[in-house]
Amino acid sequence: MIAVKNGKLITPDRIIEDKTLLIDQDRIFGFADSLDNDDAFDEVINAGGRFIMPGIIDVHSDTIEQYIQPRPTSQMDFEFALKVCERDLLSAGITTMYHSLSLFRDEIFGKGLLRSRDNVQQIADLIAGIRMRDRLIRHRLHLRVEIDNLESFDIVRDMIDQGKAHLISFMDHTPGQGQYSSLAVYQDTISKYNGKEISSLGFDGVLEHHKNKTVLSVKQLKELAGLAHEKGIAVASHDDDTDKKLELNKEIGVDISEFPVSLETAKSAKKHGFYTVVGSANILRNGSHSGNLSATEAVSEECADIICSDYYPAAVLHSIFLMHTKHGVPLPQMVNKATLNPAEAMRTDKDYGSIEPGKKADFLIVDIPDGYPVITHTFVDGIAASRVEYRS
Repeated sequence: MIAVKNGKLITPDRIIEDKTLLIDQDRIFGFADSLDNDDAFDEVINAGGRFIMPGIIDVHSDTIEQYIQPRPTSQMDFEFALKVCERDLLSAGITTMYHSLSLFRDEIFGKGLLRSRDNVQQIADLIAGIRMRDRLIRHRLHLRVEIDNLESFDIVRDMIDQGKAHLISFMDHTPGQGQYSSLAVYQDTISKYNGKEISSLGFDGVLEHHKNKTVLSVKQLKELAGLAHEKGIAVASHDDDTDKKLELNKEIGVDISEFPVSLETAKSAKKHGFYTVVGSANILRNGSHSGNLSATEAVSEECADIICSDYYPAAVLHSIFLMHTKHGVPLPQMVNKATLNPAEAMRTDKDYGSIEPGKKADFLIVDIPDGYPVITHTFVDGIAASRVEYRS
């Protein structure tokens, strides 16, 4: 058994400073008032007054793409990239990662290496297989479906049946609504991706392309959502912007509203019973890179349940402490948004997401040197996967 003493334990509703955390194999055994005999334990860790919080559960991040394709003309071996990526994720305090892979039909947002059927299947197989081999963190697949990709229906259905998808989400990047309600923002964005269609069709041609496209039917989306729920898999929507769209998503069977584009929509999503997700990089930048909802405002207005990394994993930990120190949000409440709430949304909170007896021993020891939170210890399944000490 392992004992972690002299730490500030961040539980779902308060911070405890006078208890010792006890770990028995891969589970949290409980809390002790004091240690009468350190020799009675296999290891005693002195947290030195630092915070002890649950491991971060990141439900949405496409950062794996940057490791596989660091430059447009440079491709790395998939497994090598995943292993390098997980070391960085571990240092960011992420103990469970839902790698977000997108199934796009076209190349308007550029030729993404991981956005073709074959490569998505390859990385899905890798994520499924690595769970049975050596790994540092838990890898899961968040399969993102652009609704105009008609072939994605069979892909998603098969991955759900095979147990390779752990979260699915429906996306619609059609200009003039959702994330790109502003056509100027849309044009600026796709021009930076250097996609094939923008260079060959021109911007007016791209708009015409979207005007005439065919999308998956509501019946098909309902079927996929139903299959997911049968397997205990959550279903998300992306960039909701109207109450009408939220009502349709409710009919389809959506559970989670990712990145609602306005405060009004986020509040409406909460009223409809959806979990709401915002990006932590948005908090650090103090605004959306697309000019949409401020995640800081959403958290402050209590209509953001979950914070994810989106594209910058290090932002999650920093956004937790920034919202606490600068905006006064209670620390347990902010920690829940990166740990317990995503576990509840993913239907895994029986085992993950909080420091409570009986749950998996996934936890972090966090110090605050120079005003920045840093992780000195990361435990996954009760094993010290990472230890770092800063020099003074």
